[in-house]
Amino acid sequence: MSPREGGPAVARLNPVAKLAASLLIAVPLIVTVDAVSAGVALLLELPLLLMAGLGWRRFWLRTLPLWIGAPATAVTIALYGATSGAMLFEWMFIRVSEGSLALALAAFLRVLAIGLPAVVLFATVDPTDLADGLAQIVRLPPRFVLGALAGMRMLGLLAEDWRALALARRARGVADTGRTRRALGMAFALFVLAIRRGSALATAMEARAFGAPGPRTWARPSRMHRGDGALMVAGLAISATAVTAAVAVGSFHPIFGPA
Repeated sequence: MSPREGGPAVARLNPVAKLAASLLIAVPLIVTVDAVSAGVALLLELPLLLMAGLGWRRFWLRTLPLWIGAPATAVTIALYGATSGAMLFEWMFIRVSEGSLALALAAFLRVLAIGLPAVVLFATVDPTDLADGLAQIVRLPPRFVLGALAGMRMLGLLAEDWRALALARRARGVADTGRTRRALGMAFALFVLAIRRGSALATAMEARAFGAPGPRTWARPSRMHRGDGALMVAGLAISATAVTAAVAVGSFHPIFGPA
């Protein structure tokens, strides 16, 4: 069942609206480096994340890379980032200052504020629904969209092919030694198998007139509704409020501005 056929309201929204909302939130946070805008955006995103339709276990599993990457980024910037203000600690190549700590906090919050809505909103997106929306609403070339969708559908087969190759090599007695050499050989074999499968899939799609000229029909029409518009307005409001708060307190620091 498609995620749009059941579940919470946000999960049923059009994938194009989710993509647009994620971009509207991310773009202002990318062009500025300050803790206020990222913190305000992260705080305003909480209701949106709670309505996304993910259980707590699924939420933590999907966002685990962010919870690992954000502190790692902050620690790296705090220890080796540009220094300014009072120097707090210095040893060899490590220099911790008030400026580097402020920059580390801003980077930590910014990674979460940009990554969380993107990961959580897209966790309930069906690839077919996304392809329908990109081709029918965004008006991307159907040939490109359908080809990308077919490729995404094939990604799940790579793990099964790798497992089958490992079992086949072990059955022939060529997988007992040389782990690095075995991995390189299996990677090459998997690459060749992927090319062959892609060629067969392309031929099958051409035989079914997927690349025919002229307007094409769609099995599932993709349309925008009020809820989709509300989600995009919410994304715009989050980014606008975050930037306004940063400008109001004087912490707005565009990355393309003067040093």
